Amino acid sequence: MAVGAEPDRGVRLLRRVLAGVPTGEDPLTHVAELPERAAAAVDWPAWADERVVAAFRGCGVDRPWSHQVEAASHAHAGRSVVLATGTASGKSLAYQLPVLTALAADPKATALYLSPTKALGADQLRALRGLGVDDVRPAAFDGDTPLVERDWVRAHSRWVFTNPDMLHRGVLPAHERWAMFFRRLRYVVVDECHSYRGVFGSHVALLLRRLRRVCRRYGSDPVFVLASATVSDPATSASRLSGVDCVAVTEDGSPRGARTVALWEPPLLDAVTGENGAPVRRSAGAEAARILADMVIEGARTLAFVRSRLGAELTALGAKRILADVAADLPDRVAAYRAGFLPEERRELEHALADGRLLGVASTNALELGVDIAGLDAVVVAGFPGTLASFWQQAGRAGRAGDGSLVVFVARDDPLDTYLVHHPKAVLDKPVEATVTDPGNPYVLAPQLVCAAAELPLTPDCLPDFGGAAAERVLADLTAEGTLRRRPNGWYWTQRDRPHGAVDIRGTGGDQIAVVETDSGRMLGTVNPGSACATVHPGAVYLHQGHSYVVDDLDLDAGLAMVHAETPDWSTSPRELVDITILHTQSAVEHQAPGGGTVTVCLGDVAVTSQVVAYLRKLPTGEVLDQIPLDLPENTLTTKAVWYTVSEDLLVGKGPHRAGLKRSQLPGALHAAEHAAIGLLPLFATCDRWDIGGVSTALHPDTGHPTVFVHDAHPGGAGFADRGHAALRPWLHATRHAIAACDCREGCPSCVQSPKCGNGNDPLDKHAAIAVLTTVLATLPS
Repeated sequence: MAVGAEPDRGVRLLRRVLAGVPTGEDPLTHVAELPERAAAAVDWPAWADERVVAAFRGCGVDRPWSHQVEAASHAHAGRSVVLATGTASGKSLAYQLPVLTALAADPKATALYLSPTKALGADQLRALRGLGVDDVRPAAFDGDTPLVERDWVRAHSRWVFTNPDMLHRGVLPAHERWAMFFRRLRYVVVDECHSYRGVFGSHVALLLRRLRRVCRRYGSDPVFVLASATVSDPATSASRLSGVDCVAVTEDGSPRGARTVALWEPPLLDAVTGENGAPVRRSAGAEAARILADMVIEGARTLAFVRSRLGAELTALGAKRILADVAADLPDRVAAYRAGFLPEERRELEHALADGRLLGVASTNALELGVDIAGLDAVVVAGFPGTLASFWQQAGRAGRAGDGSLVVFVARDDPLDTYLVHHPKAVLDKPVEATVTDPGNPYVLAPQLVCAAAELPLTPDCLPDFGGAAAERVLADLTAEGTLRRRPNGWYWTQRDRPHGAVDIRGTGGDQIAVVETDSGRMLGTVNPGSACATVHPGAVYLHQGHSYVVDDLDLDAGLAMVHAETPDWSTSPRELVDITILHTQSAVEHQAPGGGTVTVCLGDVAVTSQVVAYLRKLPTGEVLDQIPLDLPENTLTTKAVWYTVSEDLLVGKGPHRAGLKRSQLPGALHAAEHAAIGLLPLFATCDRWDIGGVSTALHPDTGHPTVFVHDAHPGGAGFADRGHAALRPWLHATRHAIAACDCREGCPSCVQSPKCGNGNDPLDKHAAIAVLTTVLATLPS
């Protein structure tokens, strides 16, 4: 910045935030100035329909950007394409232009749009209708579409906006009713395709193969246009997802204002201790609430992304309390936005964001994907969102107006967050990840093949799309158990009822659990069944729209959690017991240590048995009040894991390449190493710590040695353990560094304590964990 020049808006906003930091605190660990990027505008392509071009010009788009025309031209030429550019780079125009041109040229042609969230689909539908192009009749067909409107959509809409869930449950099972639509289908748009990862992504990959199979049945072969955040190797990821070869367009020609990116570590709290006396930092949510309030006072439109539904509610409440002391009208300018709200609540919040009635919003990643919120001055990312792709997608919400903007990454008390704010290059300079999907996962492939067979009989000719030999093995099992029937020309579904309703493509474990207020019978929201025991167990505190409730009863069979209104001074966190059994070892490599002893690295199938047995009540400071027992059922998960064993003589022996520990230290050492490894795996796999779990033991019955497991938290695995296995040495090296670099003496949430530890973070031995990891790394080949 030139001497005497006015600092841009991002710098000014950061100064405003720093002005509110109490004396003696220094939370800022790094500041980076990302320069603005000039636009690369080009002429409209000659093939574009004049009426469509006129509609874009009428909405203020005089000339498109280079990447928009490049991707649109590929699609117009019949080549499936993935456009992987930054947030607010105008990806919508890149698919709207070829689709609308095709619909204008052929009055009978149709198109299908898929988004991972209903909010994004509704936003894109509004934008398309705003263009005013005649005779397209775009319409939504999702869970919020009234039944009386669905027949009209099938019969008359030429561009249907839906999501994978409705495609799976409502469209493909009834494809005969959609015959005219599929016969004329020219384009399939898959928006925000980077969000399809893990189990959900694997289901969607097979769902798109089912879609293409139905299209072929009616004589169409649509072009796929995929839109993505910036990801590694987008062509490969998009081709694996869609099942068709995709061309990648990655050179971003859109303008971007300068951004100030600040890395922020909340301070340690005086005279406050957490579990087992560990030091406690001010929570990322509390810091985000204060920063959000400062931005609202400044008149800056701000989004604060928080990692959980509860966190979003608490952050909004915290900002409201601060603002209430400033002006009576300011608290009404702040709200929470998250999944689990009822449809009408979501729509109202989206309208309030669009028209500026709200200045500050605390959101889960429900607002990360594509919803067009223009003119944001600042974004607060409270806790690393699990992947760099998501981080930059959230950060990209700032600066849409072209002026400078501010992005503040506030670290949670978590090993990965602590590592990142002290290693800025890992955030600012590291390339984003590739998406991880595994369509061959038998826990995904089996139900998808059953659904495919119920739609159209499966024949040997179609099996290559579904994995070839892997699909044949799964079909043999399905036939043997009587789920499908084998006939000379293929495999058939022979039952009356369709199987689709029982197949959960999001990997949440089944139908949602309804949260209902006992006194009024009013449904407040929903939670995933897989997390119900941990989030709405009896006694749990549940927040909705700023109001606090306490759970009276959880009936898993009925799918109900009954709650009453109450505002306690404490929050709750679950505790669970976990056990793990090795079912099959896919790979095992033994490494000899100098002087004797071994480290064996394995990958394979495991069964993880867990049970929520208690919950803690905590004050807002992090102080634990008490632990209350629970009686909830066990849950068994069959999944993939990576694990390593260390011969005991390496851990307790003296001398070079030996850890020199006492046997009594081994449980705490391995437990601490496990926790930190879980926290750091997202650096090497497209996941966050809630996608994975772990178990450690000083003597595992299946290995006969001290063992550390890290497993996927999804049935059959989601590819994360495989990524950890492939990057074991750099992963464990980063884990050791994160523990050793932490300033605490005995271990804390920033290095070895876990927010979801079933044993209450006991025992943990920070220094012994460093010794274990040092010994393991010395034994593994460089």
